[in-house]
Amino acid sequence: MQHKTRPTTDGQSVSATPSVDPITVAVVQHRLHAIVEEMGEAMLRTAYSQILNSSRDFSTGICDAVGRLVAQAEHVPVHVGALPYAARSVAEAFAGDIHEGDVFLLNDPYFGGNHLPDVTVFVPVFAGDRLAFWSINRAHMSDIGGSTHGAYNPGATEIFQEGLRIPPLRIVDKGAAREDLFRMIATNVRHSRDFRGDLAAMIGSAKLCEKRLLALIGELGRDRLMAAIEAMLDGAERRARAIVADWTDGVYYGEACLDDDGRGRNDVAIRAKVTVSGSNLEIDLTQSDAEAQSFVNSSHANMQSACAMAFAYLIDSDIPKNDGSFRPLKVVAKPGTIVWANDGLPVTMCTSHCSNEIVEAIVVALSSACPERAMGGWGRRFRIAIKGEDPRTGRSFIWHLFQARPGGGGSVAGDGYSSVGEWHSAGGIKFGSIEVAEARFPFLFLHHEYRPDSAGDGKFRGGTGGDLEMVVETAKTAVGNTAGDGIRHGARGMLGGEDGKPHHYILKRAATGEEIVLGTKMVGVTIEPGDRLIVHSGGGGGWGDSAKRSAEARARDLLNGFVTAAPRSRTGD
Repeated sequence: MQHKTRPTTDGQSVSATPSVDPITVAVVQHRLHAIVEEMGEAMLRTAYSQILNSSRDFSTGICDAVGRLVAQAEHVPVHVGALPYAARSVAEAFAGDIHEGDVFLLNDPYFGGNHLPDVTVFVPVFAGDRLAFWSINRAHMSDIGGSTHGAYNPGATEIFQEGLRIPPLRIVDKGAAREDLFRMIATNVRHSRDFRGDLAAMIGSAKLCEKRLLALIGELGRDRLMAAIEAMLDGAERRARAIVADWTDGVYYGEACLDDDGRGRNDVAIRAKVTVSGSNLEIDLTQSDAEAQSFVNSSHANMQSACAMAFAYLIDSDIPKNDGSFRPLKVVAKPGTIVWANDGLPVTMCTSHCSNEIVEAIVVALSSACPERAMGGWGRRFRIAIKGEDPRTGRSFIWHLFQARPGGGGSVAGDGYSSVGEWHSAGGIKFGSIEVAEARFPFLFLHHEYRPDSAGDGKFRGGTGGDLEMVVETAKTAVGNTAGDGIRHGARGMLGGEDGKPHHYILKRAATGEEIVLGTKMVGVTIEPGDRLIVHSGGGGGWGDSAKRSAEARARDLLNGFVTAAPRSRTGD
């Protein structure tokens, strides 16, 4: 079979030769996947911060020298879809000046990052004297400086209030660490020891990938490996195009709304016009609402990643999610809109919101073209970051709430997963062990369980959200910030399914018993010793007409405590 001609790192071209047999292609595909998964295991076991070594808010991937996504691990989808933009940004910034032993760093959303807390490490991998790959680790740091702890700043009106901006930067030069740069960056973040430990873990993970790739190049040779990768990408493209070609041609429209922008502007709309034409798919977001003066804006790379996520969720799960599988997709968007903010505006919330709403608008649009593949909406993110002092050690801490995750959406395959998380992470971010959290932070978790009656009804219901109650056992006043969405709009029901129930978070004062309903974009919330955080997170959206849910399924829901009302009289099927 004659493969397409592709660019190479030296500006020439090479064709994947017919001598690369299907078995070699399959072995290379699985070998690359094993490498990025091993990167993740190394990261998980060596990172310092809870957000990484417990909640797993990081992603690993491999791009080729021209920035095409070759392999990714099953971590956080919104990270990985943006990596090619960041890899190309680094390659362009240091064109002609990239060497073996170098390590590069980036977090700036306007240079291919998602948002400032997501710091990305790049290790160039050479085959001989020619750049072959980028080994990449993107991780959400516990803090990145800025006006507030934990990076999420609901009060920000410009990106400079959100944290330290790092454009493409060389931090290791031909094997020699630039200690002055490490020191400068770590000095500008809270908890610099943890930051340096996490950064070291990221570099170690990326260097492990380099070692494994060099071994693979040694086994197969550069040309044979690259030919196998070309065949692998082409195969993913063929499979993805075959699926899109089976969808009904036409122009489809979908809309999803943020609760608000934190500045008094409610129901900020993302509008998707999706055109299916043969095996091609065009997503047009140009009619989305104007950008905001708050952190709910999306960066360009993050918007592109959200579109890729939506597409990935609608094609077969076993298709490798690489450059080839995304070739049928074209995205049209406009600067100055909520999905593509102009340089300088804050964007920290964008990995959750508005990325979830971009996905939702696209899936709503395509639910008419491929109803059996569309799924109910997943719950929205409602984060709390608490900064305080642990009385057991006297050390300060920053804790990010990952417990009580919202529910996933129902689908033709069945009911949604309960307390699984949001669309942008698709279960990739975990809440970790309650017992470990209590050992590491001054908290007592009174209960952590599924939230009954939170799921959207349908032929296949959504997953439930979570119920959580915890006591903050500090000796001094702590401070909390909230960041998120989903107290006005629940997860979208699909194809006749009902919406999931929205979030409802409460801070209960120990001294007075007063219950303060928490908004999703609050800064500087005082948390006194003994105060309780009570979380009721939203459920996933239902799929299909609820009248068609079977009596057996309803009885099972009641028995398992997912609902509290007796089963209604329904016409089963």
